[in-house]
Amino acid sequence: MSIITEFTVPAKAFALEHTLDAVADVTIEIERLATHSREWVMPFLWIYSDNLDSIETALRDDASVTDVTVLDRTDEFAYVNVYWAEPVQELVDHIVDRHGIMEEAGARDGTWYLRIRFIDRDALEDFQTYFHEQGYSFELHRLYDGSEPKKRKFGLTPVQYETLVTALEMGYFDIPRNAQIGELATELGVSTNAVSQRLRRATSNLTSNALDVSPPDTGRDTA
Repeated sequence: MSIITEFTVPAKAFALEHTLDAVADVTIEIERLATHSREWVMPFLWIYSDNLDSIETALRDDASVTDVTVLDRTDEFAYVNVYWAEPVQELVDHIVDRHGIMEEAGARDGTWYLRIRFIDRDALEDFQTYFHEQGYSFELHRLYDGSEPKKRKFGLTPVQYETLVTALEMGYFDIPRNAQIGELATELGVSTNAVSQRLRRATSNLTSNALDVSPPDTGRDTA
């Protein structure tokens, strides 16, 4: 039976330590692809920051990246294609070799938040052993049966989930609102632009995964 793990690791144990240190107030989300090629497991990043001018320079100077191409950019985010250095690829290989699937990955404040599905508990323990042998450790936050209905996160990344929960708890969704977006930004330690983007993407993911949309039944009498 598959096991899903949610845990945090320091950037130095995974990737982009230099970028997260060099660029203030940056949030990174990995867009994963379903593929067996090591180069295409996690090639695209969404990067949110008020200091995007420094992002490409920081990425090119980052030892965990061999090349980077900015594919799209606005005033609020950048969408980039990265080629990972061998240590990152080796870690990805080990996850894949253990039949692990990286379902979500996001980083901020020098820490990566990961959600990985392993084929069974033995595979998870093997990964833990490998990780510890590299001189690192991770903090496990949640471990649950992979057959559990997909109802908790509805496709949300850890960062998006945290943003929605914070907004709900602070009364951002209340009528009238008891918290403004600037207060959310202060609570989360990010810019208002970053909060706005997180809320939009989180709402889109939540809606897409929560609604049961069926194709129209053209043969049904609608009178």
